[in-house]
Amino acid sequence: MSTTTNQPNNGSAIDQYIAAKILDEINRTIPETENKDAIVQKLCKTVKEDIESDIHFQIENLVREIQKERIKEVKRLAKEKEKAAEYFLPRFSLMFRAQHAIMFVSVILLVITGLPVKFHQSDIARLFFSITGGIQVTAFIHRIGAFGLGIVSAIHLFYIVFTKEGRGDFFQFIPTPKDVRDVIMNLKYFFGLSKAKPMFARFSYVEKFDYWAVYWGMVIMLGSGVLLTFETNAMNLLSKELIDIAKEMHSDEALLATLAIVIWHFYNVHFNPKKFPINMSFWTGKIRLDEMIEEHPLELKKLIQENKIDKSKIEKIRQLDKDFFKNVGLE
Repeated sequence: MSTTTNQPNNGSAIDQYIAAKILDEINRTIPETENKDAIVQKLCKTVKEDIESDIHFQIENLVREIQKERIKEVKRLAKEKEKAAEYFLPRFSLMFRAQHAIMFVSVILLVITGLPVKFHQSDIARLFFSITGGIQVTAFIHRIGAFGLGIVSAIHLFYIVFTKEGRGDFFQFIPTPKDVRDVIMNLKYFFGLSKAKPMFARFSYVEKFDYWAVYWGMVIMLGSGVLLTFETNAMNLLSKELIDIAKEMHSDEALLATLAIVIWHFYNVHFNPKKFPINMSFWTGKIRLDEMIEEHPLELKKLIQENKIDKSKIEKIRQLDKDFFKNVGLE
């Protein structure tokens, strides 16, 4: 009857340690047992499987705990960023917003009452005229809208000529070579040819396009609209061909302006996924700090250089974008 056995010569130090412990326990409790080598090997296998299973279980628990902690940290940082982003900066003055409001109401009236005239043969146009009381009523409302557009044009002219704020805004609306570079840079970014996006000042090339499109539209619409409103008097001074041209200009420019507002302006300002469903800056005159960092970093840089940003917001800027000051050349 065998009373001793040799420990395995191969395997790791842990395997040898387990085998030794099992053999010691066998010798202590059942020393007369035969085939101790087979028993040791079987028990070693069982113990190793149990240990591996337990280690795997512990590792899974540890990984889950680490993931929970990471999620908590991400949520905490996101909450801090969101709180920092809730700081608002001035974007548009009351005068600026008032002009926009008058123009908005006027243009909506003009579009609603003007397009049915252009497409007067359609069923929708006939339904519109029957609901509103006929062409005479819509024509009167249309002229109210035109009067509002004329008033805001005069106000804006006064604003950009006689006020410091207006002159400053006007000069920043003037296109520059940088706008061309920004367009090219943005196209490269959109097509994945560059990782860098252009940095905009107070007004980007998109907003400049909006502004000058309105300028052009006002000249065409108000000029041709005056001729059509006083068509009989205009015929005494101008040829019928010019009046007909004015009608076509007024009609086509109205459709072009409507499409530009609905497709271009509304998307860029309100329907963009980052802004949807509405950008309230036109009403409040303020912009969130994170939006200023993202959309107008050069304007924010200017405000910082002019000491128009308090120290608490400076720290919030660093919290939202640690590379901002480096990117705009302030450090």
